[in-house]
Formats: sequence, C-alpha cells, structure tokens
Amino acid sequence: MSEVDSSEVWLQAGEAAANGRAGVVVTLTGARGSIPGTVGAKALVGESGIQAGNLGGGKVEAAVIREAHRLQAEDGPVVQAVTWNLQRDLGMTCGGEVSFLFERLGGADSWHIVVCGAGHVAQALVPLLASLPCRIDVVDPRPEWLSRVRPHLAVSTHGGEDYLSAARQVIRPHSFVICVTQGHGTDLPIVRWVLENVPEVPFLGVIGSEVKRAKLMSELRAAQLGEDLLEKVTCPLGLPIGGNHPSEIAISIAAQLLEKRAQF
Repeated sequence: MSEVDSSEVWLQAGEAAANGRAGVVVTLTGARGSIPGTVGAKALVGESGIQAGNLGGGKVEAAVIREAHRLQAEDGPVVQAVTWNLQRDLGMTCGGEVSFLFERLGGADSWHIVVCGAGHVAQALVPLLASLPCRIDVVDPRPEWLSRVRPHLAVSTHGGEDYLSAARQVIRPHSFVICVTQGHGTDLPIVRWVLENVPEVPFLGVIGSEVKRAKLMSELRAAQLGEDLLEKVTCPLGLPIGGNHPSEIAISIAAQLLEKRAQF
C-alpha cells in the first residue's frame, strides 16, 4: 500500500474551519475489489468540488462530491459513514465496494462564539466550547494571554490596540458574544458598540455581579440606549450553578450558551 500524504488537506481544512468556510473532509476508509484511490486517502470538498487531496477521480469521486454537497446542504449529522457497491450504487462495471467517512466543517452559518477576553475564565471556557460543534474567535490585546489559548482547529485568536478594535473585526449578526475582559471599563465599550451596530446578535453576555449589572445598565442608559436594547444584555453571565473557580464558571457559561442556542 502506498503512503498517503494528507497534510495539504488538513492544512486547508484548518484554514476553512478557522474562517468559517463550508466544506467536508472525506476519507477513503475501506475498499474491496478493484477501485481507484488508496485506503486512507483524503480530500476536502468545497462548493466548487475537490479543493485539496485526491480520491481517485471518475465516478467514485463524482459520487463523493455529490454526497458531500448533500451533507453540507442538509441539517443532518456532522459525521457520516457510507459504503457503496460499485455496480449497484455507482453504475460501474467493475465489482467491489468502497467506504468513506464524511466530516462536515461548520461553515459561515455555524454556531459562532466571540469570547472577548483571554483571561482565566476564557482559558477554561474555550477548550470546553471547542469540544462542541462551533467556531470560536478569542479577542484580547494582551499577546501573553492570547498565546495561552489552547490551539484547536475551531479556535482563532485576535489581538489589537484594545478589546473593542479586535472585537469589531469578528462580531457578526449571528455571533454569540460574551465579555470576560479585565473589567467594566473594557466590557462597556464592546457592549455599547454591539447594541449600536449589531443589535440582532442572538446573545450578548457580560461576566459580573448584580452590582456590575446596575452600573452597566446605568451607563448604557446615559448613552441614550433604549430599554429594548438593554434587555438584550445578559449580566451576570452564566447559569446560577457551581462556585467561583474559573472551571466552574466556564461550565456555567457553556451551559447557558447551550440553553440560549436552543432558542434560536
């Protein structure tokens, strides 16, 4: 069996996932009979077809592209295994079977979470969220904290002059936004900008106490933001479970995000 080099597929799949592009990674997992391709071969399928890798071409590869596009278009499983009979399913004259594993990338419409702040809570929260089917952007002007964020294909980090300048580059109308920065002074500009520019975000949460909430609401009202907008802010952030350890806070936040996601 010849050696399979899938490094380019993983490289492009990582870039696609980090930037929210749609795609499906396909792996040839099994074969019986005379078939094109090598077991272990991979390909990245995008909207225009094969973007990286090689699955042997011909009818088999054409069927892979069709199935990848179907998987991407439907709200079905993220991972799917298929086995095709070459004669019955693909109309080929040669006998045998092929098996593939399809792994769907999230794409631009997947669950997108922006974590503003890379401190202790974020360090515990991001790996937890990365285990879920979502895409995460972490923003923080402190490179020493960004460097501590655990690497993952679904996680991208962004620095800048301040929190707001970094956050503005990644927040979109479909983003779940959480503020766990260094304090009220750095949370407030982000919250105000989101309410004024992308008020349709499905979730905007700020870590803190009831005292912080009162101060936050007071300053937002002073900025002439209406009560309809203020109702979009969740503070304190996280479900009322667990203690004050960063890991327990992270679990409470992740649980709340899952709860809110189910409402959209």
